Amino acid sequence: MTISREERIESVKVGVIGGLAFCIAYGLTVAVHTLELPVLAAFQGNNTVETALCWGAAWASGFLFGVTYRYIVRDEDNPHLKSGAVAAFAIVRGVAPIELERDLSEHFLVWIIFGGESLFCCLCAFFAIDLALRKGWVQRIGRG
Repeated sequence: MTISREERIESVKVGVIGGLAFCIAYGLTVAVHTLELPVLAAFQGNNTVETALCWGAAWASGFLFGVTYRYIVRDEDNPHLKSGAVAAFAIVRGVAPIELERDLSEHFLVWIIFGGESLFCCLCAFFAIDLALRKGWVQRIGRG
């Protein structure tokens, strides 16, 4: 199967929408960490390079979610596919900090918060992409 230039452009557009929405949601979680949960603020980066990497990871997560979501749903209007895509990305992103910081396994509440934030960010990206698809700002696979 060959993917046309137009299909690739639509995928990039969906990825950009996902990345932007994800970063906006991520920014809200960073603000909450800074204001309400200082213990979690350390995970957002302690210097400029770490902070840039955290934001880059958020952008990449949202972009990849958007592109993948477009391929998953195609012409389907199946809510299980949609919710499954959101859940899969949220779970993978939510458990990733445990691999980096072994002490998190001892702090179940922190792990739950990270999982909830990941779900929140993925849901924001989902709603933005779904809106763009419904409004015709971007096209589903095969309709471009």
